[in-house]
Amino acid sequence: MKIYTGSGDRGKTGLFSGERVSKSDQRVEAYGDVDELNSVLGGVVASLSSEAAELAHELQQIQSILLHLGSWLAVTPDSPAAKELLEITAEHSKTLEVAIDRMEKELPDLKEFLLPGGHITAVWAHVARAVCRRAERHVVRLSTSSPETEESHQLRGAIVYLNRLSDYLFVLARHCNKIHGLPDTLWKK
Repeated sequence: MKIYTGSGDRGKTGLFSGERVSKSDQRVEAYGDVDELNSVLGGVVASLSSEAAELAHELQQIQSILLHLGSWLAVTPDSPAAKELLEITAEHSKTLEVAIDRMEKELPDLKEFLLPGGHITAVWAHVARAVCRRAERHVVRLSTSSPETEESHQLRGAIVYLNRLSDYLFVLARHCNKIHGLPDTLWKK
């Protein structure tokens, strides 16, 4: 199968549910951001040392959830394709909270703002956090333009997950600096 089809050359793309929409559609913007976030997380995983295999596995599980979340964003409301997708639930967000609590136990209290920096894994985690926040904003915009439907319920789950994931990524950046023996970079006013 060829990777290029030429069908997008006129500024349109196909959704997972089959419809053709503009590449500037809110739905495409939202799932594009989630795809970008997933790619940046791949950079975090690739930057981890072999001693961080459990953390790499945890991040790959998050990447898998993001593929599901992106699939939800790539279907239109009431599409038959939506019935086949994994729902993003409160349990997914709870898993992130548990991981945040686990990492925070080993970190010093934070009393100042941080600048993104330190070890390359921390830098990638900060980039991922910023992309995650943008994805969250685009999903919020998509949800406010949708009527109250099953899709809006699923979008709320995605918003909660992305919000919690950005918190996770902030703590992950600090954790990465700690495991590599580097301090966080404090903002000097």
